[in-house]
Amino acid sequence: MHIASAGTAYPPHRYKQEDIAVALSARWAHKLDEPRLLTRLHANCGVEYRNLVLPLEEYPRLTNFGLSNDEWIKGAVDCGYRAVNNALAKAGITAESISAIFFATVTGIASPTIDARLINLLPFPASVKRTPIFGLGCVAGAAGISRASDYLRAFPKETALLLSVELCSLTWQDDDVSIANLISTGLFADGAAAVVLKGADVASNGPRILATQSFFYRDTERVMGWDVVSTGFRIVLSPDVPRVVEANIRQNVDEFLTSQGLSRDDISSVICHSGGPKVLQAVEKALMLPAEALEPSWRSLRDVGNLSAASVLAVLEDYLENRPGEPGTFSLLVAMGPAFCAELVLLQW
Repeated sequence: MHIASAGTAYPPHRYKQEDIAVALSARWAHKLDEPRLLTRLHANCGVEYRNLVLPLEEYPRLTNFGLSNDEWIKGAVDCGYRAVNNALAKAGITAESISAIFFATVTGIASPTIDARLINLLPFPASVKRTPIFGLGCVAGAAGISRASDYLRAFPKETALLLSVELCSLTWQDDDVSIANLISTGLFADGAAAVVLKGADVASNGPRILATQSFFYRDTERVMGWDVVSTGFRIVLSPDVPRVVEANIRQNVDEFLTSQGLSRDDISSVICHSGGPKVLQAVEKALMLPAEALEPSWRSLRDVGNLSAASVLAVLEDYLENRPGEPGTFSLLVAMGPAFCAELVLLQW
């Protein structure tokens, strides 16, 4: 299997991080014992700019989950449509060539799902197979590549599409002034990413998917995720996330690479989910990476924030277009998310 292309799309409302912090501090000033705390937390998120699906002044009207989710459906269709067209154009194909769609999100719900709505807007075959994936969170970009590659292993003459749309700003909770919510409103952002994957019997110049592996960490349910409440999705975000990553990811990577007859010394680049400064530092420390090894992930975090499932796919787009590996070299794609868990994908250029 090969990765043929990746394409991203972002909502039109782009803000500096400090402007978002000022707006939310003013909105929640009467609820915060120390309004300047939000500004300090946002300044430490490693984010300089974010795109939002709505203008900042419109968020206060989203007083219940129904209103927020309606905006999510509209925004997801728009961003998803543009990301899919972007990826298809880069791969030199149309939607008619797609046999299977994998759609990943954790920030909204819809039935029919977003992939179904896009089929009505683009010339996908009526026989296209759909696999919506909800709840994997930040790991879903890597896990989506894994599940699509599993499909293509069975159907090597086919082409699959992975789409992730995450509109994290629509999960902001007015009644939650916890540190976790204040951090999440400064870290997570809105955007979409699509990836075209081709089976082994379909011509492609992109990197080969050699192997994938999932790792599940038992009894870590409260490390990261959602509490589903009447107003929508309330963030669960433990300060233990970096510790859990650092404690596990080296062993996971070594076990995975050993199963493929490789070691970390054989990996030329690590395509890592932009989980936040402490998460990236934990990965760098655990894998003993050289300085600047994760610079594309840090840059993505600065430029667009943490896009949840779409983040690692946005970093992948950067590698495909601006920093492809030398022929024969290996890259490791890495993401982590709720459960807590990790997903690893081995690529060869």
